[in-house]
Amino acid sequence: MGTLCFHILFLILTNSFITGVYSSATFTFVNKCQFTIWPGILSNAGIDPLPTTGFSLQTGESKILNAPSSWGGRFWARTHCTEDSTGKFTCLTGDCGSGTLECAGAGAAPPATLAEFKLDGDAGKDFYDVSLVDGYNLPMLVVPRGGSGENCTKTGCVRDLNSACPSELRVMSADGEGVACKSACEAFQSDEYCCSGAYGTPDTCRPSQYSEVFKSTCPQAYSYAYDDKTSTFTCTDADYTITFCPSPNTSQKSSSGDQIPGSGSPFDSNMVYDGALAVNAATATCAHVLGAAVAFTAALWRLCHI
Repeated sequence: MGTLCFHILFLILTNSFITGVYSSATFTFVNKCQFTIWPGILSNAGIDPLPTTGFSLQTGESKILNAPSSWGGRFWARTHCTEDSTGKFTCLTGDCGSGTLECAGAGAAPPATLAEFKLDGDAGKDFYDVSLVDGYNLPMLVVPRGGSGENCTKTGCVRDLNSACPSELRVMSADGEGVACKSACEAFQSDEYCCSGAYGTPDTCRPSQYSEVFKSTCPQAYSYAYDDKTSTFTCTDADYTITFCPSPNTSQKSSSGDQIPGSGSPFDSNMVYDGALAVNAATATCAHVLGAAVAFTAALWRLCHI
């Protein structure tokens, strides 16, 4: 009886440990834009993809994804997406070129605002940033929850760079609306702006007049390749909320009105899609499950010693 109880206890504790290690961070995506967006996800080379690599978020909607220990990759939003008569899915900004809702291992075509993460890096810290190195398409805010560390704080670019974008970098829609802002590297394909060739080191690649526009508007975001000192943040044991268009009226007024994969029916104003509420609910569920496991283990232990 004692041996059987020991094995059962071992399996319970081992399963709890494995579950805790696997689900090392929770990402909550919140859409506060006034239109539907289609977030894309790309894992770093050699890292397994998350359960989804692309999905839709209507106005006010949120979605939660769990990432395993040591995951690394990037998130972004696709906008002005449509599906043609053959079923091919494309987006005016942030398109990943897969032709479907899922990006399936493909990254964002610039320009696109990026949230970049490396979980459980040096000294067990999560490293994260919001990058405009590949340009900008939407305001984005990353907020850590429950973590610790001297540099564990929110970051992002919450201002509308599309309206402040220099004309030579501006991406326009067919109806003349500014929908994205290119990086100088993307616009001019120059080593000086791309921090490549003779300009491929921190000493030789300096901020340009164009990256300074990004930096002055969004001081916490990466504005060029070597903008590390003010743009990289770290947390330990945190979850993260990624909000698109965190402030009202911070980006273009509308996206495509065409019916596309995942867009569904118009948003129901009676439904509540709140990232914080969803996370609190998930946290409460985890707490109840853990409490039940502890109670069950204690009861089994007492049974074994009767």
